[in-house]
Amino acid sequence: MSISSNLNQLKSTLSEEVTLVAVSKTKPISDLQEAYDAGQRVFGENKIQEMTTKWEALPKDIEWHMIGHIQTNKVKYMAPYVNLIHAVDSLKLLKEINRQAAKNDRVINCLLQLKIAEEDSKFGLAKDDLISLIESTEFSEFKNIKVVGLMGMASFTDDQDQVKEEFSKLKSLFDQLKSKITSNLKLKTLSMGMSGDYPLAIECGSTMIRVGSAIFGARNYK
Repeated sequence: MSISSNLNQLKSTLSEEVTLVAVSKTKPISDLQEAYDAGQRVFGENKIQEMTTKWEALPKDIEWHMIGHIQTNKVKYMAPYVNLIHAVDSLKLLKEINRQAAKNDRVINCLLQLKIAEEDSKFGLAKDDLISLIESTEFSEFKNIKVVGLMGMASFTDDQDQVKEEFSKLKSLFDQLKSKITSNLKLKTLSMGMSGDYPLAIECGSTMIRVGSAIFGARNYK
C-alpha cells in the first residue's frame, strides 16, 4: 500500500470533527511530500531539529505539531513557525514558550498534557497540578501562548477497558474545564489516540489523533 492510499483509507473512516496529525518522525522528506500531495497538511514530529529541517524543505502551508517531550532550551528553534505544541507538562515550559513566542511576535497554541497512563515512562501533569497551573496568577499573565486543549497518552496495553478508562478520565477533565475561558485559555481540542488505539479514543471523544505507522509504515530507528 502506498502512503497516499493509506491516508485516503484512514481519512475515509474519520468524521470532519477529527483532525488527523500524520506522525512523520524519522521519515524522509519524500514520504512527507507524498502525504502532502495526497492532501495531508498537518504533520507531527517529536524532535525539534528534525522538524525544523523538514519545515525549511517543505511547502509553507503545512501545520507543524510538536508532539514529543520538549527540553526548554530547544523551544527557540521552533518558535518562529510551530502551529501547536502538544506535550506541555510544566509551568516552566509554558513560560519559555511564552518568552520565545513574544520574541517572534506570535501567540503559540499549546495543549496541556495530563498523565493518564499508569506507566512511569509517560510524562504529564497530575489532574490537580493541571488545574492549579491554569488557575495560577503566573499563567494568567502569559500573553503569547494560548492553551487550546488537553492531550494524553494511554497505557501501552491490550486491556481495552483500561485504555477506555484512561481516555474517559481525560475527556471528563476536558468537559469540566471547557467552560473556563480566559484570554489565554479556551479548550476546543482533545488530542488522544495513536495508530493502535485511535478508534477507541474517538469513541471516547477525541478530536485529534496522532497516526504514524498506519500511514507511513513501520518506523526505522537506525
